[in-house]
Amino acid sequence: MGSALGWGALSASSLVIGALLGLARRWPERQMGAVLAFGAGALISAVSFELVEEGARVGDAGWVGLGLAAGACTFYFADEALERRSSGDDAGAALALGAFLDGIPEQTVLGISIAEGGGVSVGLLVAIFVSNLPEAIGSASDMRRAGHAPATVRRLWIAVAIVCTLASVGGYALADVTGGDLQAAINGFAAGALIVLLVDSVIPEATAKFGQRAGLVTTLGFAVAAALSGAS
Repeated sequence: MGSALGWGALSASSLVIGALLGLARRWPERQMGAVLAFGAGALISAVSFELVEEGARVGDAGWVGLGLAAGACTFYFADEALERRSSGDDAGAALALGAFLDGIPEQTVLGISIAEGGGVSVGLLVAIFVSNLPEAIGSASDMRRAGHAPATVRRLWIAVAIVCTLASVGGYALADVTGGDLQAAINGFAAGALIVLLVDSVIPEATAKFGQRAGLVTTLGFAVAAALSGAS
């Protein structure tokens, strides 16, 4: 249990670090676009290798598909509700929502893997950490630009990090009763939320701020995360 708490806190700490970096100064649009593009590549790698592929390995592919649909629909409708309540152009809120919806199942999977004695997946840990940073930096920067008080943004990201850390502990505790199919569905849920987040928010935002070179940086982020995943 202690190891799940420690590793969960380590991976979730990047959310707070990213938020503090986003609030520390005004990030030029080009730099912000490059950071988001790199994070998009890392997220694509996480979806491909650490979530969908791993989910299909531990359980039935149909459960992965159900999880994908549930995660995609959950993010889509939650984001729609958020946009109706906000100004509609607060991209930071969408990134925060995405970090929350994909962070919980991702870190639940991390806790399950620790409890099952397989050790910590370096690829999953790094993918979570690396992808969390640009999500949090981009969200905090955009929320600050949209007029949110820095103290409010800090509290939001600390709360998200705490919940994600507790998800790792929850995954560890549930490992004894979690079958392969349920883990496959959890992986799929995280992947579905991430795919909708990427298409709706991260990639368009990165391209708008960094131009066509965003594709090159996205590929670099994918390559780095995929190499780390293969090395785990």
